[in-house]
Amino acid sequence: MEAMNVFNDVSVNYKARAKNYVNEAKGTFEKEKKKRLKEKRGGRRELMDEREGEEYLFKVVIIGDSAVGKSNLLSRYARNEFNTNSKATIGVEFQTQSMEIDGKEVKAQIWDTAGQERFRAVTSAYYRGSVGALIVYDISRSTTFDSVQRWLHELNTHSDTTVAKMLVGNKCDLEDIRAVPVEKGKSLAEAEGLFFIETSALDSTNVKTAFEIVITEIFNNISRKTLNSNSYKAELSLNRVSLANNGTEESKQGSSSSSCC
Repeated sequence: MEAMNVFNDVSVNYKARAKNYVNEAKGTFEKEKKKRLKEKRGGRRELMDEREGEEYLFKVVIIGDSAVGKSNLLSRYARNEFNTNSKATIGVEFQTQSMEIDGKEVKAQIWDTAGQERFRAVTSAYYRGSVGALIVYDISRSTTFDSVQRWLHELNTHSDTTVAKMLVGNKCDLEDIRAVPVEKGKSLAEAEGLFFIETSALDSTNVKTAFEIVITEIFNNISRKTLNSNSYKAELSLNRVSLANNGTEESKQGSSSSSCC
């Protein structure tokens, strides 16, 4: 009988201690849960604050045949300069430009790639990592327009498929000796899903607009990709043609309108 009472006391004591352990464990779990939730919320706030102050750096390449005006387009945009005695670019040069989009500072590192055949193999490595491209031809030389498909192929081979691409018909100030009609450039852009614009580095026509359309599209692409990768991929399959007229731009799918000069 005495042994039975001792057993019962031990059993009750064990159950009480076990209950205490369970309660302590629950309390510790709840405390840890609240702590982690607090840290998570704080981390989100810190991440949001960090994102509000972050900078974006995009790599953009300018490609096309030699003497189509790539270097002067870049110098006009970056420094508002035009060099009538511009020499052929050897290798690769670049400029960094900043602009503000949706309250965020966006920097574009714009690479001017050599158009000469002997430098193409060297510059192909610089396509990698680019998220924007201006494919330039000279409206007064049809051979430079004929080369656009080759440049597009090289760009697609060495860069990501989500590159924001714009077809640029440069030297639209040479209207009297035009060899490539506006509609021809526009049709190619529609067929390849490119933005399209005609520019003049000489008189600044649409130069700033061309670069800003590409940079803004890159920013929008990255924003859409972050929010919803599936809808982003679907949107990339659509053809996009951006046309500028007297310094204003609009984006249309499959539309036709004259641009430049």
